[in-house]
Amino acid sequence: MHKKAKIFLAIVIFFLIACAVINLPPTQRILYPFPYRDKIEKHAARYRVDRFLAISVMKVESNFVEGATSKSGAVGLMQIMPETANWIAYQLDEKPPSLKQLHNTETNIKYGIWYLSELEAEFYGNDVLALAAYNAGRGNVQHWIEKKGWRKNFSDVDAIPFSETRNYVKKVLACREKYSELYGSGTFADAQEKLVACSL
Repeated sequence: MHKKAKIFLAIVIFFLIACAVINLPPTQRILYPFPYRDKIEKHAARYRVDRFLAISVMKVESNFVEGATSKSGAVGLMQIMPETANWIAYQLDEKPPSLKQLHNTETNIKYGIWYLSELEAEFYGNDVLALAAYNAGRGNVQHWIEKKGWRKNFSDVDAIPFSETRNYVKKVLACREKYSELYGSGTFADAQEKLVACSL
């Protein structure tokens, strides 16, 4: 590597480390990007879901890999099971999507956010319960509610029996907090965006 390239690389690394140390938005936005923002915000508004919750679910589920497929068969950005997608299509009075259609960005985001909305409605607007159901299934969560006597305001994530689901809920909630901080109204990040927009 040439000397100039080494110096440039060192400067970039120093800048990124400095930003990370003082928690500046530039590096934070690298770690927490907001791809598909227009689609997410459109469907989040349509189905009344917190946009930051939706992007956080996507990040934890697929890390924004469109072609992601889990071992259990969950598909796409929002990691939707084909059977669940068929049920969602029925609820929306649509034809069941093919596997190829389910991988489609627009369809996958729409179905994932609609399903989040449905779970929020079923579980009293409780994000912890809705996220647990997104990961472990609504049947398991209903069972835990009945067996353990969880109330509508349940918030004890550590009480969730499945370790995978506990960790999932914690990750999504932590991501949502970070996305809200970086992209919420009144943040430094939004101020930067407005400044750029005004200069165009």
